[in-house]
Amino acid sequence: MKIDATRRRFILGGGFGVAGVVLAGPAQAKDDDEVAPTEDLMREHGVLRRLLLVYGEVVRRIDARQAIKPEWVSSSATIIREFIEDYHEKDEEEHVFPRLQKAGKLTALVDVLYAQHQAGRRVTLDVLRLATPAALAVETSRRQLAERLRAFVRMYEPHAAREDTVLFPAFRALLSGRELKKLMDLFEDKEKALPHGGFEKMVDEVAKIEQSIGIADLAAFTPA
Repeated sequence: MKIDATRRRFILGGGFGVAGVVLAGPAQAKDDDEVAPTEDLMREHGVLRRLLLVYGEVVRRIDARQAIKPEWVSSSATIIREFIEDYHEKDEEEHVFPRLQKAGKLTALVDVLYAQHQAGRRVTLDVLRLATPAALAVETSRRQLAERLRAFVRMYEPHAAREDTVLFPAFRALLSGRELKKLMDLFEDKEKALPHGGFEKMVDEVAKIEQSIGIADLAAFTPA
């Protein structure tokens, strides 16, 4: 894996500015698919945030007593379980949390984030149990599903935001360029080995769910 020095300094050294401008060139174009470890984790949060929007729309429809399709929920929860909980969060627990704990940095925050990972997995199991045609035919089960989805969204919105703005910058500051390169290679290899596909595949799958539930039009979120 190769990456030019200018882009490495911008992505690995300058923080996480995906909105920044980097000088383009032949080597740059060739390495457009290179992603720093912290940026990798943050864009995976983007997948999660889009699924939180799906969950929010399901809750809105349940509250309005509108029909919902089980697959909107089950497909979203499956992506959360397989891509977020079993992959993304495992990377955090194996590589990010231990390094911060060893350095004595943000230990209280790490403890809370780890506990929230465990809580999220329990909620996801409840969501998958309730996201069936039989369960959704019962009003009490629909209300239980709405409660579980609300709880998940309420926890993960601040969870992901705190990781992006506090945890990941602190983690980046602890690592040398060589350590970041090693972790970049490791994350890339692990993503390629995922049986259900990596980031690009998950984005495609989430887009299909958004289209099906009717929230794919970004302009619809613009205030009047």
